[in-house]
Amino acid sequence: MKFIDVAEVKVAAGDGGDGRVSFRHEKFVDRGGPDGGDGGKGGDIVFYASRSRNTLMDFRYHKELAAAHGGNGGKTRKHGRNGADLRVAVPVGTVVYSGGDELVDLKMDGQEAIIAAGGRGGFGNAHFTSSTRQAPKFAEPGGEGEVKVLRLELKLIADVGLVGLPNAGKSTFLSVVSNARPEIADYPFTTLTPNLGVAEVPDAGSLLIADIPGLIEGAAEGRGLGDEFLRHVERTAVLLHLVDVTSDDIVRDYQIIENEVKAYSVDLASRAKIIALTKLDASLPEIAEEAQQQLREVVGDAAPIFVVSSQSHHGIKELLYATLKLVKAEREKAASQTALDDEEQLIPILQLPDQDTWTVEKTTESYQVSGAKVDDFARRTDFSNSESVARLRDVLRRMGVLHEVVRLGAEPGDTIETQKGSFVL
Repeated sequence: MKFIDVAEVKVAAGDGGDGRVSFRHEKFVDRGGPDGGDGGKGGDIVFYASRSRNTLMDFRYHKELAAAHGGNGGKTRKHGRNGADLRVAVPVGTVVYSGGDELVDLKMDGQEAIIAAGGRGGFGNAHFTSSTRQAPKFAEPGGEGEVKVLRLELKLIADVGLVGLPNAGKSTFLSVVSNARPEIADYPFTTLTPNLGVAEVPDAGSLLIADIPGLIEGAAEGRGLGDEFLRHVERTAVLLHLVDVTSDDIVRDYQIIENEVKAYSVDLASRAKIIALTKLDASLPEIAEEAQQQLREVVGDAAPIFVVSSQSHHGIKELLYATLKLVKAEREKAASQTALDDEEQLIPILQLPDQDTWTVEKTTESYQVSGAKVDDFARRTDFSNSESVARLRDVLRRMGVLHEVVRLGAEPGDTIETQKGSFVL
């Protein structure tokens, strides 16, 4: 299966069902009262993380997703059926964006979130009876379901992220220490997609390792392949930086990758790391020792340096044990920080209650009114029904909106505009 880690999809939650205008018509019951039922709620679009998915390939063929609409209300106060939710499985590690905003980060298996909410069902006329309105002849239309264009990004969740120049030996290392079988060849950019492998560390545990395509100088600005895949090591606890010991300039190779990671994300560059000089079997021991010393002068105590050979397995065991120990330490540190953050969030913060604000704008042809509550009632108004419009007019009068309209110079017969329709003052 082809690995796809970015996708765009349009989602549309279901519209709510319309309320019903109905009156009782029973034998021996004269002038029966209103009995119109409410409409059903529209279905939600729900994304949930599943380990059974490992790519966003499905969204290449399903660009639009829609949930079911709610049913209309019926006679005798029958409630319309609720529209079925559409549940969509995505890989663990999927981040959902709408525009430039992050909606949700699905990091855990089974985690789910409502991505687009279905519209609420409209009230039937039985809902509007009162002492002064005993036979309402109007009902609410159903609310519209949310429609969004989403960008999905898959960020693999691993303990260790392998970084290094092309042909640094990352794929060979992964194939030796884990169950992964990436493509391996003696030329750059053999790895074109990220690979995951589980490395078992005897009597200590296991490591989930992510290998991404090799980086080159300028990758953070779009050169080569690596800038497309660096997101896959954002979640790792430790970076394992592999450097080819047979390189003509060990220090330069190391610094290229460090600079590219830093250009991509300062936070990622500050992640704990281990350096491994690879391909010892293709070099002389004294050359490898000299290369290790050159790197030590640059790195200092910031990271341990190992010399390994994936072919002969030299130094592999020691590297894995050191990496696992560091991963555990970093995970514990992150867990402690999360606990502290949670405690801070438990401290109550006094906030003023949300104010129901609205605005009135005078134009050459009408008076335009808007605001959260105004817009909500306008959406629930049937502008073709005089009684429904009268209800909206009463609501705006109680809110003080019509008073402001009159203050701005409106007279009987002038047009009042809302987002969903207009009426005459």
